[in-house]
Amino acid sequence: MLTAILTIVLIVGGAAALSWPLGKYMSALFSGRFARADGLFTRAIGGSPAQDWKQYSIALMAFNALMFVFVFAILALQHALPLNPDGQSAAPLDLVFNTAASFTTNTNLQHYSGESTWSYLAQLGGLMWLQFVSAATGIAALAALARGIGGQKDGGASMGNFFLDVQRAAFCVLLPLAIVVAAVIALAGVPMTLQGAAQVTTLEGVAQTIARGPAAAFVAIKQLGTNGGGFFGPNSTHPLENPDFWANGFEMIAILLIPMACVWMFGRMVGRMKHAGVVFGVMLVFLLVKIGGAVGFETAPTQAFAALPVMEKVGNLEGKELRLGATTGPLWAVLTTSTSNGSVGAMHDSLNPMTGLMPMAGMWLNATFGGVGVGMINMFLYIVVAVFIAGMMVGRTPEYLGHKVEGREMRLAVLALFSHALLILGGTALFAATAWGQDALNNVGAHGFSEILYEFSSAGANNGSGFEGLGDGTVPWNIATGIVMLIGRYLPIIIPLAIVGSLMAKRRSAESAGTLSVEGGTFGVMLVITIVIFGALTFMPAAALGPVAEHLTLMP
Repeated sequence: MLTAILTIVLIVGGAAALSWPLGKYMSALFSGRFARADGLFTRAIGGSPAQDWKQYSIALMAFNALMFVFVFAILALQHALPLNPDGQSAAPLDLVFNTAASFTTNTNLQHYSGESTWSYLAQLGGLMWLQFVSAATGIAALAALARGIGGQKDGGASMGNFFLDVQRAAFCVLLPLAIVVAAVIALAGVPMTLQGAAQVTTLEGVAQTIARGPAAAFVAIKQLGTNGGGFFGPNSTHPLENPDFWANGFEMIAILLIPMACVWMFGRMVGRMKHAGVVFGVMLVFLLVKIGGAVGFETAPTQAFAALPVMEKVGNLEGKELRLGATTGPLWAVLTTSTSNGSVGAMHDSLNPMTGLMPMAGMWLNATFGGVGVGMINMFLYIVVAVFIAGMMVGRTPEYLGHKVEGREMRLAVLALFSHALLILGGTALFAATAWGQDALNNVGAHGFSEILYEFSSAGANNGSGFEGLGDGTVPWNIATGIVMLIGRYLPIIIPLAIVGSLMAKRRSAESAGTLSVEGGTFGVMLVITIVIFGALTFMPAAALGPVAEHLTLMP
């Protein structure tokens, strides 16, 4: 138990400590304090005119549409393009659509094994490039939202310029950090080569083909950008992506680093660091509760081995990479689903039922630090709802940092939150009731339902992990999850920008003694209650049919 606690403190505490200076740097970057870099970026795009929320949103959507089309073409034509030393053939178009949608939306849901499906050009020039620009899109959107809330109008109702922001995020945040992480993990043993698969002879004298490639660069940005897509099919359980305990811990810190820093960046840009501290504290509480639940539930042995005396001491080891430590499996499962990362350090389908509920809860709430940029944007939606409810309870006009929150903003926030739930629960209901989902199951009953529920939770939350007992590489699954990923990505970005645009159009009020404070423990408690009530009312019925029902049926 002491080892588990020390591991958790090392990973979560280390990421939190590093996030503070990074958040300070990111705030300065997006506040325009690096004139030389901004001048270079401005010349590259031919100027950076100020954009209101509509113009910013249109620029964001247009750029992401071009990203999708460009990578779709690379994936569809990979067999005719260079950098294909292993001779990968043409992929089915439904898989191409799903993969392009997945990486464009920062989801990285994978219905394939990368080493046996895509060429090096597809992996590097298509998918890895998307891991940079899709993550940069989320950070840019948060910067725009913070400018609007903080009143940084640059001479008008401006949220900045999307094309300038996305370059700042890609070249000044993600690229330097990715170079450092790639160098560290390459030294730890992650391959970085453009040579084809290695042909070797084992100690038993058997010929074996070992896939390799430019994995270090791919893995670095997959963790930092909360992308999560694996260069190899087993993802971060693969020894060539995750060689040892220390590399494993370093990669987990990389998963948390930028999402945590985004909270401090937001606080500095709106000029309310105490408010950022409250939000950070709420997120940290949810994260630690889920970690404690996952690690605790996983100390029970899996049902198949429950009668073996040795299992009473070591817990559930099924689906774990023991070279990485038994605790790191459930810990990684919580971190990757709390941050919209989606990489896996253990087989999630092998987790005990209530352990599996913890990563699902992370994707349902989608605001425990969340994806880079978008995690704080999702929390903003909960903040709007909490402020509105608190204002109604005390009979005052709800205000957030001097902005009046009225019916229009509340309706938009509820629309964004419930669209997330609808995508998850609607898709789950459709596939659970039809042959599309039933024929893909390797398990029946509550666990089979959990596999379907997890897949749509992952797609709707732009996470990318899965209960991989599911045969999800079919046309219905590829098309349905691709559509869910696209809607689940852009509605929760555009709607908050619209809310801020609406707030900016109003006259800002001076705060008084009667204004609801968002910088104290009272508001933190109110925010926690709002999130818990929304999550419980929305997703508990589905949880009861899946992991909770499975847990109860396995009880002696």
